Formats: sequence, C-alpha cells, structure tokens
Amino acid sequence: MSEKITSFVNDLPEPQLLSPRQAMVLRARNHSGFLLGCIGLISIILLALAAPIIAPFDPSKQDLLSRLQPPAWYEAGDMGHIFGTDQLGRDYLSRLLYGAQLSLIIGFLAMILSGIIGTTLGVIAGYFGGWADLIITFIITTRLSMPVVLIALSIAAIFGSSLQIVILILGLLLWDGFAVVARSATIQLRDAEYLVAARALGMPLWRIILFELLPNLRDSLIVVATLEMAHAILLEAALSFLGLGVQPPLPSWGLMIAEGKDYLFFEPWLIMIPGVALFLLVMSINLLGDGLRDITSPDGR
Repeated sequence: MSEKITSFVNDLPEPQLLSPRQAMVLRARNHSGFLLGCIGLISIILLALAAPIIAPFDPSKQDLLSRLQPPAWYEAGDMGHIFGTDQLGRDYLSRLLYGAQLSLIIGFLAMILSGIIGTTLGVIAGYFGGWADLIITFIITTRLSMPVVLIALSIAAIFGSSLQIVILILGLLLWDGFAVVARSATIQLRDAEYLVAARALGMPLWRIILFELLPNLRDSLIVVATLEMAHAILLEAALSFLGLGVQPPLPSWGLMIAEGKDYLFFEPWLIMIPGVALFLLVMSINLLGDGLRDITSPDGR
C-alpha cells in the first residue's frame, strides 16, 4: 500500500513556481476592487479624451430659451439635451464631459507636483538622517498640523483664483503623504546590501538614489499617488464650490454643484449629476489605490 502511495506521489507533476511579476498579475486579476477601479477610471479618462468628439454642444454656449431643461428621462425632457441644461441654458452633458477633463488635469498635475516635493524631502530625510531628518521631520509635522482646506482658501483669497493657482496650491499642500512614505521606506532600505555595494563601488550619490533606491520605492509611491490624486480632485471641487477655485465659464464639477444649489428643491439634477460623477471618479481612484496596495504589498509577495 505504501509503495502505491509513493509511486502515485512521484508521478504527480512538479508544481511550477510563479515569478513575482506573474504572481502580481494573478493577484490583480482576482482583486475585484482593483478591477472595478481600473474600469471606472479608464472609462472616465476615455470619455474625457473624447469630449471634443462626443459632446453635443459647446460647454460654454448659452441658450436662455432652453434654460433649466430637465434630463431626457424626465417627462418634460428632450433627447437633444440628454442631461438637461443649467440656469443659463448650457448643455449639462457637454459641461460634464469637459469637467472630467478639468478634474483629471488638476488631480494629475497636483499629484505630480506634490509627489516631486514630498519624495525629495522624504528620501533626503531617510537616507542622510541626522540634522536633515530632524529638520524635514519638523517640516512634515508642521504641515500635518495645518488644516488643508483653510490654508487653501486663504491662499486662494490672497492670490486670486485660476486654474494654474489652484494646481499650484494643491501641489504645495498635498506632499506630506509622499514625504512620510518615502522617508520610512528609505530608512528601511538605506542599509540594504545592494545600496552598501553600490557605495563601496564608488557609485555617485545621484545614481544610487535614482537607479538603486527610487525603483524600490515605486510601488509604495504609486499607491500614495492615487490617493493624493483623489484628494486633490475633492479639494478642487470644494474650492470651486466655495467660489475660490476654478472660475466660470470653466466647467468644474464643484462649480456646477455650486451653481445648482439654488435650484436644489426644484431641479435636483443640477446637483445630482455632477455629484454622482465626482463620486464615481473619486471612488474609482480610491479603489485603484487600495487594489495596488494589496497587490504590491510585501505580505502579498
């Protein structure tokens, strides 16, 4: 009996070990949140890119004779304006599509700017330690103690509101997450064998940081980038809603919600449509970030 069991076990095919990349792809395929986030974000990006083609009207074109026309699914709706029109007769679908462009541009550029600032500070603090770490840690702590919305409102009120200023404000206020993650990860890696070997070989410092250290921080920073991009989009919407963000006639979703608040009880779609769009965009980015965290986490590996 034991000989039969032994021969049966020996005849079994040897298990094939997956490479790290294959294992990561397998986890991505089985992660429902990651897949939903990818589908949602890619769909919104494609709609935003195709806005000049599929938008039925100019988003800034006014038609007072067609003002406050309800969406097509209402009894008084018209298929000519599927999502209806606003208080100035502007087509809501067109403004929604171009507003997606605006939100994605602001979120992406603010994320890039904050990522450069935060990653630079975090790597310097974690790699060199000592006084550099103390000073940068103090700066990070000071930044974390500041209420982001109030600081953004104050700066926008002082310097004015425009697309460039909003991106600059958000980029200068949302770098703390990158700094904290980059600092902690760099502290864990600065004494790794491959970095010690690179220093022993006389490799220049900039090459060590750019080609040896930063590639190993990539996965963690990508996760932070997705979360900070969603944060930047929400802050831009809040600033525009309060009148200190993107200014008319640009079709910001936050501005669309602010313009529709006076008609909440009679034409609720003016708030519901951009609000749902903003929710779907932020949720997709957050699901993508959470999925990336699970897929690239050391425990998963």
